[in-house]
Amino acid sequence: MMKKIVIVGPESTGKSTLSQELSQHYANDFPTAWVPEYAREFLAELNRPYTYEDLVTIAKGQLELEEQTSQALQEASGNQPSILFVDTDMMVMQVWSEFVFEKCDPFILNEVVRRKYDHYLLMQTDLPWTYDKLREYPDLERRNKLFQHYYDILQRQSTGWSIVSGLGKDRTNTAIRIIDNLLAG
Repeated sequence: MMKKIVIVGPESTGKSTLSQELSQHYANDFPTAWVPEYAREFLAELNRPYTYEDLVTIAKGQLELEEQTSQALQEASGNQPSILFVDTDMMVMQVWSEFVFEKCDPFILNEVVRRKYDHYLLMQTDLPWTYDKLREYPDLERRNKLFQHYYDILQRQSTGWSIVSGLGKDRTNTAIRIIDNLLAG
């Protein structure tokens, strides 16, 4: 049985780092894999500002990457329990679209409802913002508004979720405790 854990939250909150760390941490006990954020690759190669329409293309690329990684993990693990860590899902696409364009394509909204996961980890904005040419919101007020948007969506859905905060190893250890409890339950 594969557990699917999704890491969501505003930019520069450590989603990619935590996804990798968790995959490595649990690899001693389970077959694991992590799905990287497709948008980074797409936007790095885009030689213009992104548009509303690009978000559906990014969403489809993210879903394809998730499906490929999930299938490969399932084939590698057979009937063994395994864990897939998803760095960015359709909820992230929804928040991004609604925050930047004040609307969201029905394709993305339908995928948010259709896809099933075991748990969400919502990353707190307590990490200092780090410059990256793909990041847009360095000010804490906007980052906190994004965090609140995620929080509000998670409050309205039935999948379990937890907030992850702290710096360095404390952040990672918080996520590990949450997942250990999920696995034990």
